[in-house]
Order: sequence, then C-alpha cells, then structure tokens
Amino acid sequence: MVNRIIYKSFLFPSRFGYNYSWGVFLNYYNKNVYVGQLATLSWIGSICVSLFFFLGPVNRLVIAKMGYRNMLIVGNIVCPVALILASFAYKIWHVFLTQGVLFGLGASFIWFPCIGASQQWFSERRGLAIGLAMSGSGIGGLVVANIAQAAISNLGYRWALRIIGIMAFVLLLVTTMTVRPLGHIRQTGGQDHIIAWYLFKNPQFVVTFLHGLITTFGYMTPFFLLPAYANSLGLDPWIGTNLSAIMSGINAVARIFTGFMGDKLGRFNSLFICTMLCGLTCLVIWIPAKSEAGVWVFAVLYGFFGGGYVALFPTVQPQVVGLENISPAVGLLYATNFFGYLFGTPIASKILETTSNYTYAAAWAGSTVMAGGLLAGVLRVQRAGWKLVKV
Repeated sequence: MVNRIIYKSFLFPSRFGYNYSWGVFLNYYNKNVYVGQLATLSWIGSICVSLFFFLGPVNRLVIAKMGYRNMLIVGNIVCPVALILASFAYKIWHVFLTQGVLFGLGASFIWFPCIGASQQWFSERRGLAIGLAMSGSGIGGLVVANIAQAAISNLGYRWALRIIGIMAFVLLLVTTMTVRPLGHIRQTGGQDHIIAWYLFKNPQFVVTFLHGLITTFGYMTPFFLLPAYANSLGLDPWIGTNLSAIMSGINAVARIFTGFMGDKLGRFNSLFICTMLCGLTCLVIWIPAKSEAGVWVFAVLYGFFGGGYVALFPTVQPQVVGLENISPAVGLLYATNFFGYLFGTPIASKILETTSNYTYAAAWAGSTVMAGGLLAGVLRVQRAGWKLVKV
C-alpha cells in the first residue's frame, strides 16, 4: 500500500501542480495576450479549481456507477486534451472553455478517487499517508511553474500548454493503474441516498462543512496573484515564477510534515494551528512586504501553513463522519470548495482592479482564511472541549 501512496503522489502534480502554476499563465496572458484583463482572466483559474469538486454532491453515485478506474481513465483523457486545445485558443472565451471548464471537469474525475482511497487505507498514520499522497501537487507546482516559464520564454505559451498537457497524460497514465479503494462502495458509501443530506444532522459535520466553504474563498489568492504582485514591485519575471514554484515546493514538504504532526499532536489541533497561521501570514507579512526579501518570506511561510491546511482537512473527515460514510462525506465537504474557489480570487482581483492596491486583496485572502481557522477551532472544541489534549 505504501507503493500506491507513492504512485498517487505522482498523480497530483498533473492535476493540482498545473493549477498552482496558473499564476505564470495568468501573468503572461495579462501582460502579452489579453492585456489589462486581469479581473476577467482570474475567473479562468477560479472556474478551473472550483470544477475540481464538481462531482462532490453525487460522488457516491458516480463511484458506484463507474468505479475508481473508469473515473481516472476519463480524467486521464480530458485533462491533457483540455490543455492542448487551449494552445489553439485565439479568444479569451476559448481559454475559459479549455483551461477553465474542460480541465476542471476532467480533474474532478481524478480528485475524488485519489483522496478517497488515501483516507480508506490508513487509520493510525492517516495524516502522514494523505500528506505523502498530496505532496505531489506541491512538487508538481514547483516543477510545472518553471517548465511553463521556460517554455513560454523559449517556445511561446502555446507550446508550453502542449508540453504540460503531454506531461499530464504520462503521469495520469501511470497512476490510473495504481489507485484502488479499500473495499466495495457499500462499505464506505454511507446510506443509499444520491445526496447524503442526513450527514447535516451531525453538528461536527456542519462545522467542518462551513470550515471548508469559508477557507477556500481566500486560499488560492496568493498562488494566483503573487507573480503579478512581484511584477508590480518591478522584480524580475523569473522571481514571480519562482515565488509560485517555491510556494508549491514548500507546500509539498509541509503536507508531509504536517500530516505527520497531525498524527502526533492531533489532527484537529494541527488543522486549527495551520489554518490560522496561513491566514495570519497574509495580514502580517504579505501586506507590508514591499521588497524581494519580504515577498520571499511570505511565499515560504504561506506555502508551509497552506500545505498544512490542505493536508489536514481530509485527515479529520473520517473521524467526523466515520469510515462507513466517507464517500458521500468527501463529496459534500469538497463540494464546498466549488463556491470558494470559483468566487474567491475573482473577488480579490475585482478589489485589486477597483483600488489598484494589493493590500486589500491580501486582506481579503487573510481574513477569509482566518475565519475558516476559527471554525477549525470550534470543531476542535466540539471534539475535546477546552482541554489541552491530543485530538
């Protein structure tokens, strides 16, 4: 099973790794292709990420009808095709349909089998296992962002999209053969409902649901806007690219470390700490950062604590709902991400367009993530009260 976890870590670069590198394309499009349309272009990345969770409400039904293998095959075809089609786009709505809608829909067929399988196979070391499985997206962001910038500089953005599309196909082809559920859908699929509304009778599930909903409104904003922010400070374009790459690399290391930390200190404790500190870095470090050094410090710290949030959110879910309900719970909990990822960065971009000041966009990101952190604190208190114990 450890081998399968390692293989899953190769899958996430092709899906989320591309997404973390979207800031490179966003900055290039805004400066050279669709000039001065940052607020409009921001919707492309937001639509893409939000559609990763498109299948959430009917996740159990899709798994029952298709199975993990067939879902991954669909994603393996759709995601690379979306990027290659985007390389032929000549109007902004073409990019919306390909890099935004089509890639996001394809990724939805990848996300749920991978995150669900990781949760099912482990209990005692679930945090470390999920951290390892998800670390690939951070590694992918580190690699893909630099490949994208190098390809754009030397071959043009169209070939950059084609190269990344081919990479995605190869990685997904390998991992499609390795991801397996622990048991049959009847063992992990909860009650026989298309949408598992009964889960909302659980107060801890409701708080977890709200935590996922609110935090995502701010989480992706630094990944998308930091390259453009570096550009606004007059820094070298490669610095903007490497900010995204370093954040992704730190994000990968953090997912493993914080996953292990969750197993040792308590997953609910760790989720609260990481989410709160993730939002706090936006308010106390990004806002006053006006130099290259300040921006680098923010990228490292945000990448670390953000990686903790992403890795720890799925680790608490089986404890909240029970392993027997994990498939419908994962679907509903990640469905919350749809709204936050869809509207969060466009709201930040509209704030930036209106004020011409990144301070307010950073404040938006930080305040929403910290609000989600407070809900993580409520969840922790629900589990163990105010006692300082491992939970």
